[in-house]
Amino acid sequence: MANLLVVAGNTALKAAWCDPLDPCVLGKTFRYQGEKMLDYLLTIVEKERPEVLTIASVSGVLPEEEAVLKGKCSHLLILDKAHTNLLLKYDFPEYLSCDRAAGLVAARHLFKGKACSIFDFGTTLTMDFLSSEGRYMGGNISPGCRTRFKALNRYSKSLPLVDTPEQTDIQGHSLASSIESGVILGIMFEIDGYIKAFKDNIVIFTGGDAIYFAKKMKNSIFVVCNLELMGLALITDDYVRKNIK
Repeated sequence: MANLLVVAGNTALKAAWCDPLDPCVLGKTFRYQGEKMLDYLLTIVEKERPEVLTIASVSGVLPEEEAVLKGKCSHLLILDKAHTNLLLKYDFPEYLSCDRAAGLVAARHLFKGKACSIFDFGTTLTMDFLSSEGRYMGGNISPGCRTRFKALNRYSKSLPLVDTPEQTDIQGHSLASSIESGVILGIMFEIDGYIKAFKDNIVIFTGGDAIYFAKKMKNSIFVVCNLELMGLALITDDYVRKNIK
C-alpha cells in the first residue's frame, strides 16, 4: 500500500504518492491552489487509503482536520508548528518552517558529504545553506517572483501588474518591461551574489519557478522540483522503519 506525502504551503498544496519500498521515487503528483485544501486532499484519498499520510503544513493542521484525516489512513504524520517532534532529531532550529526542513532533509540525502546552497522559488524566495557535514548553517527569506510583481502593483498608484516574461533585457524600454527586468534581474543578481559568496557549494533550485530561473543562470545548478516531497518521503520512511512493524 502506498504512502501519501503532502506539502501545504502559503498558496498551494502539493502531494505525491510514494512506494514504501523506494521512498526516493515519487509516483503520481498533484497540485492545488485555492482555499479548500482539505476538501481537495480528501478527494485524493477517497479511492485509495494510504498506509501513511504525511503532511507538512505552513499554516498548521487544525484539531478537527486532524480528526478527519486520521480516519482516512492507517497512520497520520503531521509536521507543523504544533507537531515538531518528528523534526527534532534532524537538528534544525525551531523557527525553520516544516517545508524548508523537509527540503533540507532531501538535500542532505541527495548530496551527502557536499556543502549545499538551496534556493526555493515560491511565494517567498528562501535561501538555506548546509555544511559538508550536513549541519544547517542558516538561511534567508525574501519576496518571491510573483510576490514582487504584486507588491509593485499594490503599493504604487501607477504601476501595472505584469506577468513573468519569457525574456528580459538588461534595461527596460517601456513601463511594463522596466518592471519585468527590474524584478527578474533583481532576483538573478541576488542569487548570483549568494552563489559567489558560497562558491564551493552545490547549488540546488526547487519550487515553482526553479526551472525558469535555472535556464537564465550561467552557473552549474541542480534542479529538484519536488525536493520537499522527497524529504517527506525520507522522514516517513525513517518513521515507518522505527515505529511500524
